Amino acid sequence: MKLTLIYPAIGRYLDEACMEPLSLGALAGFTPPDVEVVLYDDRLEPIPFDEPTDLVAITVQIYAARRSYEIAAEYRKRGVKVIMGGVHATLLPEEVSQHADSIFISDAENLWHEVIADAKQGKLKPVYRGAATTPQPDTLTRRDLYKGKKYLPISLLQFGRGCRYVCTFCAVSSYFDHRHFYRSVAQTIEEMKSQDRNTFFFVDDNIVSDHEAAKALFRELIPLKIHWVSQASIDMTHDRELMDLMAKSGCLGNVIGFESIEAKSLRSMHKGQNLKGKHGYEAYAEQLNILRDHGMQTWAAFTVGHDYDTPDSILRTLDFALENKFTFAAFNTLLPYPNTALYRKLEAEGRLLYDGKWWLHEEYRYNQAAFRPALMTPDELTEMSYHARKTFNSVGSIFSRVWDFKTNMRNPYRLGVYLVYNPIFRKETLKKQGIRL
Repeated sequence: MKLTLIYPAIGRYLDEACMEPLSLGALAGFTPPDVEVVLYDDRLEPIPFDEPTDLVAITVQIYAARRSYEIAAEYRKRGVKVIMGGVHATLLPEEVSQHADSIFISDAENLWHEVIADAKQGKLKPVYRGAATTPQPDTLTRRDLYKGKKYLPISLLQFGRGCRYVCTFCAVSSYFDHRHFYRSVAQTIEEMKSQDRNTFFFVDDNIVSDHEAAKALFRELIPLKIHWVSQASIDMTHDRELMDLMAKSGCLGNVIGFESIEAKSLRSMHKGQNLKGKHGYEAYAEQLNILRDHGMQTWAAFTVGHDYDTPDSILRTLDFALENKFTFAAFNTLLPYPNTALYRKLEAEGRLLYDGKWWLHEEYRYNQAAFRPALMTPDELTEMSYHARKTFNSVGSIFSRVWDFKTNMRNPYRLGVYLVYNPIFRKETLKKQGIRL
């Protein structure tokens, strides 16, 4: 039997800064060794639809849903069975099932062997219901499938899944029902030692959601002498032992969801973990000093378009990011992801645009507003969020932000990270704006 794994692009966009599709490498690791497995990444290579295969598995992300359905249709018209999984299949199984022979809901660890056994017998079920569970127990990622593809030179892996917080706009919170699942530290270390790289990205939704679990991992990372990054919530700064261990373990920095600098906006989105200490524009001052003292190169993530946001507040957020010389920053247009609390609220208020399904609509474009904001027009929100991204990633901004001797210029390695990746992200930010999904 031959299994073809597909990672769809956003529309027909060719990405010059791709990272390895960990989910598909992990899925290949669950697959019995007697099954031939190939991987095609739509973001950077053509898909050979006419190549013989017995089963196609497509991971469906919300932004890539339209393209996922196009790919599935090409295989199905050739008589090839298609199974779809991923975040979108779990959040909207009824929609996804219209475009596949079978769908997989939730995580695949416990039931993927059943999918393969059924496919071998030609008896694929319409629906397989997995369960949120520990990542990759007793299984390593099939990294040989990434060879020869132009991915960034950083290895992805996972220690934990989910997040205990309840942010209203977050699809992760809905997917995992506010729970967190951890892989064993020993298996995580084993996977890292099996590779020939020393720079890693933990794709955890919040690697410090459980401080004690994170500390246990960081202690074991110290002897490896590696560099790593992940995603983390800023309340980690209230635990000095955690921060010390994080720095000693080789952490370069984290993607941190600041989302807003306004306390009333943070309260409205239920992001209470950001509200400890002072509120308002200076809310993050103490936390940012702690991050700098530990040398953390922060990727600040903001969402703009919340009910208290205005064009002026977006400009203040941009000023805040520039003043703090963040290594990277994202100014994401707030999007109503399906089956989130935000989506249900906007739907009840009649504020959704594009018939409520922006991810499928012919006229929707990447980073456009998909709802009516409270204090500005949809066009104003789209324009202001793009202005923030373009300004932060301008050549002048890249030059001025480098001069932080605690973070970006702390040592030659960190300076190299800054100088290599900022031009890449600048280019990708400008190219992606307004593309068709």
